[in-house]
Amino acid sequence: MAEEKQHYMTEEGKQKLEEEYEHLKTERRQEVVERIKIARSFGDLSENSEYDAAKDEQAFVEGRISQIEKMLKNAVIIEEDTSNNSEVALGKSVTFKEIPDGEEEVYTIVGSAEADPIEGKISNDSPMAQSLLGRKVGDSVTVNTPGGEFDVEILEVN
Repeated sequence: MAEEKQHYMTEEGKQKLEEEYEHLKTERRQEVVERIKIARSFGDLSENSEYDAAKDEQAFVEGRISQIEKMLKNAVIIEEDTSNNSEVALGKSVTFKEIPDGEEEVYTIVGSAEADPIEGKISNDSPMAQSLLGRKVGDSVTVNTPGGEFDVEILEVN
């Protein structure tokens, strides 16, 4: 049997996943079951779009429950390491600017389970994070992305 992927996450990220899991299992699952019951009462299931939509939603909910179970089972909590604030690591925020004259950007490197670029959280599996991990304040780094490559300078690590 293949070894399952570890899912790195902060304690806060794990808590959010646990809350989503409970919501899906206790509330959302029951809502979908009720929608299926109502749709069945409309008659012929072969031409019943409400039934089809409810069954699709049920498949989505059950798939998400299964996905979260695996993520929580294989969760690795990112411990905050305040001893070395000069090296980019998982769980830390990094401030950098594009060379030569880009604006400063700040991202926190988290596990893929809680990545949200809009909130400034990037996955440790992303090209950006892969280029920055292990680097130090003052380093110039070439970042290879699907959109091309660019250079950044690391200004601060927290």
